[in-house]
Amino acid sequence: MANVQVLITRLDPSVPLPTYAKGGDAGADIVTRVDVTLQPGERALVPTGIAIALPDGYVALVHPRSGLAIKHGVTMVNAPGTVDAGYRGELQCIMINHDPKEAITFHKGDRIAQLVIQKVERAEFVEVKDLPGSGRGIGGFGSTGKS
Repeated sequence: MANVQVLITRLDPSVPLPTYAKGGDAGADIVTRVDVTLQPGERALVPTGIAIALPDGYVALVHPRSGLAIKHGVTMVNAPGTVDAGYRGELQCIMINHDPKEAITFHKGDRIAQLVIQKVERAEFVEVKDLPGSGRGIGGFGSTGKS
Protein backbone atom coordinates (compact mmCIF):
# COMPACT_ATOMS: atom_id res chain seq x y z
CA MET A 1 0.00 0.00 0.00
CA ALA A 2 1.52 3.34 -1.05
CA ASN A 3 1.59 6.24 1.38
CA VAL A 4 0.67 9.81 0.51
CA GLN A 5 1.92 12.66 2.68
CA VAL A 6 -0.92 14.59 4.33
CA LEU A 7 0.07 17.71 6.25
CA ILE A 8 -1.82 18.05 9.52
CA THR A 9 -2.16 20.66 12.24
CA ARG A 10 -3.56 19.96 15.67
CA LEU A 11 -5.88 22.81 16.56
CA ASP A 12 -6.05 21.29 20.03
CA PRO A 13 -2.67 19.87 21.05
CA SER A 14 -4.31 17.33 23.38
CA VAL A 15 -6.13 15.40 20.64
CA PRO A 16 -4.28 12.52 19.00
CA LEU A 17 -3.39 12.44 15.33
CA PRO A 18 -5.49 10.14 13.16
CA THR A 19 -4.36 6.53 13.55
CA TYR A 20 -4.91 3.28 11.71
CA ALA A 21 -6.08 0.62 14.16
CA LYS A 22 -4.68 -2.31 12.17
CA GLY A 23 -2.28 -2.83 9.31
CA GLY A 24 -4.06 -2.60 5.96
CA ASP A 25 -6.95 -0.47 7.30
CA ALA A 26 -8.28 2.05 4.80
CA GLY A 27 -9.66 4.43 7.43
CA ALA A 28 -7.73 6.25 10.14
CA ASP A 29 -9.70 6.91 13.33
CA ILE A 30 -10.41 10.54 14.20
CA VAL A 31 -11.71 11.78 17.54
CA THR A 32 -13.87 14.50 19.03
CA ARG A 33 -12.16 17.47 20.67
CA VAL A 34 -15.20 18.23 22.87
CA ASP A 35 -17.66 16.39 25.08
CA VAL A 36 -21.02 16.10 23.35
CA THR A 37 -24.31 14.33 24.12
CA LEU A 38 -26.73 13.44 21.36
CA GLN A 39 -30.30 12.85 22.42
CA PRO A 40 -32.45 10.43 20.39
CA GLY A 41 -32.95 11.94 16.93
CA GLU A 42 -30.53 14.81 17.63
CA ARG A 43 -27.67 15.83 15.36
CA ALA A 44 -24.65 18.00 16.06
CA LEU A 45 -21.55 19.36 14.36
CA VAL A 46 -18.69 17.70 16.24
CA PRO A 47 -15.18 19.20 15.90
CA THR A 48 -12.12 16.95 15.63
CA GLY A 49 -9.35 19.38 16.58
CA ILE A 50 -7.38 18.80 13.38
CA ALA A 51 -6.96 20.50 10.02
CA ILE A 52 -5.26 18.93 7.00
CA ALA A 53 -3.70 19.91 3.69
CA LEU A 54 -4.14 17.30 1.00
CA PRO A 55 -2.06 17.25 -2.17
CA ASP A 56 -3.90 18.24 -5.35
CA GLY A 57 -5.65 15.21 -6.83
CA TYR A 58 -6.66 13.76 -3.45
CA VAL A 59 -9.79 13.84 -1.30
CA ALA A 60 -10.39 12.88 2.32
CA LEU A 61 -13.65 11.03 2.89
CA VAL A 62 -15.00 11.02 6.43
CA HIS A 63 -16.86 7.78 7.10
CA PRO A 64 -19.01 6.78 10.08
CA ARG A 65 -17.70 4.08 12.40
CA SER A 66 -19.61 0.83 11.94
CA GLY A 67 -19.36 -0.05 15.64
CA LEU A 68 -21.14 3.17 16.63
CA ALA A 69 -23.83 2.47 14.04
CA ILE A 70 -24.61 -1.07 15.11
CA LYS A 71 -24.22 -0.61 18.87
CA HIS A 72 -25.74 2.85 19.31
CA GLY A 73 -27.49 3.87 16.07
CA VAL A 74 -25.03 6.74 15.60
CA THR A 75 -23.86 7.74 12.14
CA MET A 76 -23.08 10.82 10.07
CA VAL A 77 -25.80 12.78 8.31
CA ASN A 78 -23.73 13.38 5.16
CA ALA A 79 -21.81 10.13 5.04
CA PRO A 80 -19.27 10.14 3.70
CA GLY A 81 -18.23 13.72 4.30
CA THR A 82 -16.01 15.15 1.58
CA VAL A 83 -12.88 17.15 2.39
CA ASP A 84 -11.52 18.80 -0.75
CA ALA A 85 -7.79 19.28 -1.27
CA GLY A 86 -8.10 23.07 -0.93
CA TYR A 87 -9.95 23.04 2.42
CA ARG A 88 -7.85 24.15 5.39
CA GLY A 89 -10.41 24.46 8.18
CA GLU A 90 -11.07 22.17 11.11
CA LEU A 91 -12.48 18.78 10.19
CA GLN A 92 -15.93 18.42 11.73
CA CYS A 93 -18.46 15.59 11.61
CA ILE A 94 -22.23 16.00 11.38
CA MET A 95 -23.25 13.24 13.79
CA ILE A 96 -26.79 11.96 14.34
CA ASN A 97 -28.26 9.62 16.95
CA HIS A 98 -30.84 7.37 15.31
CA ASP A 99 -31.53 5.43 18.50
CA PRO A 100 -35.20 6.05 19.38
CA LYS A 101 -34.70 5.87 23.16
CA GLU A 102 -31.10 6.25 24.33
CA ALA A 103 -28.87 9.30 24.34
CA ILE A 104 -25.16 8.83 23.69
CA THR A 105 -22.31 10.85 25.10
CA PHE A 106 -18.93 11.24 23.47
CA HIS A 107 -16.05 12.47 25.58
CA LYS A 108 -13.09 14.41 24.28
CA GLY A 109 -10.74 11.91 22.61
CA ASP A 110 -13.43 9.34 21.74
CA ARG A 111 -13.22 7.94 18.22
CA ILE A 112 -16.15 9.23 16.16
CA ALA A 113 -15.29 8.65 12.49
CA GLN A 114 -12.72 7.38 10.03
CA LEU A 115 -10.69 9.37 7.54
CA VAL A 116 -10.07 7.72 4.16
CA ILE A 117 -7.64 9.38 1.74
CA GLN A 118 -8.18 8.68 -1.97
CA LYS A 119 -6.95 9.80 -5.35
CA VAL A 120 -9.61 11.48 -7.45
CA GLU A 121 -10.15 12.02 -11.14
CA ARG A 122 -11.57 15.27 -12.45
CA ALA A 123 -14.28 14.83 -15.04
CA GLU A 124 -14.58 16.67 -18.30
CA PHE A 125 -18.33 17.02 -18.81
CA VAL A 126 -19.21 16.69 -22.49
CA GLU A 127 -22.76 17.61 -23.38
CA VAL A 128 -24.42 15.37 -25.99
CA LYS A 129 -27.94 15.21 -27.34
CA ASP A 130 -28.39 11.51 -26.56
CA LEU A 131 -26.50 9.15 -24.29
CA PRO A 132 -25.27 5.79 -25.62
CA GLY A 133 -27.34 2.74 -24.67
CA SER A 134 -26.47 0.32 -21.89
CA GLY A 135 -27.74 -2.96 -20.49
CA ARG A 136 -29.31 -1.13 -17.58
CA GLY A 137 -30.79 1.82 -19.42
CA ILE A 138 -32.83 4.18 -17.26
CA GLY A 139 -33.79 1.53 -14.66
CA GLY A 140 -33.05 2.47 -11.08
CA PHE A 141 -34.56 2.65 -7.62
CA GLY A 142 -35.24 -1.06 -7.27
CA SER A 143 -35.82 -1.74 -10.96
CA THR A 144 -34.04 -5.12 -10.77
CA GLY A 145 -36.84 -6.46 -8.58
CA LYS A 146 -34.44 -7.54 -5.85
CA SER A 147 -34.30 -6.17 -2.32
